[in-house]
Amino acid sequence: MPSVFRSENRKVGLGPFNKLPFGLLTVLPGLANEAGAENLIFDIRELPPKQYSFPYHYHRNAEEVMMVISGSMAVRTMKEFMVVKNGDILFFEKGETGLHQFYNHTDQSCVYFDVKSIHGLDVVVYPDSGKLMISKYNEVYKMGERVSYFDDEENVEEKWKDFFVQQNCCGKSYRS
Repeated sequence: MPSVFRSENRKVGLGPFNKLPFGLLTVLPGLANEAGAENLIFDIRELPPKQYSFPYHYHRNAEEVMMVISGSMAVRTMKEFMVVKNGDILFFEKGETGLHQFYNHTDQSCVYFDVKSIHGLDVVVYPDSGKLMISKYNEVYKMGERVSYFDDEENVEEKWKDFFVQQNCCGKSYRS
């Protein structure tokens, strides 16, 4: 059965990730949540004057499409800054080339429709601050040194020592 979201019934407020000057407003509790969507996150967002939308970021495993419904805002991408206005549609591909951030440089709110794909787990990368977020769990981490998959796994047999002794197996000889 289709979901219909009447404009008179939508309540807009601060979402879970707001701290000035990041003052993005969103429909609460979220249109995608209300619809029970499994493969999309979608919402109507309102960016008040002189506010940023969210930290500069890209998605490792999600694409986004946004359509400006009313107003205007500035967009920061990997290559440029630009201004978009009502009726403009933006597409951000997954990966570093999809970097984006919005700022409302006007004196009126900018309202836009935001749609993001969901295909498994998405990692959001914030290059300005060196952070990443596991989006399904909203866990944010400071990026550190990238390491090899088997780094610090050299002593795996020590973790199994008690099992080998107990089972007296696998050709392992350990003294009690």
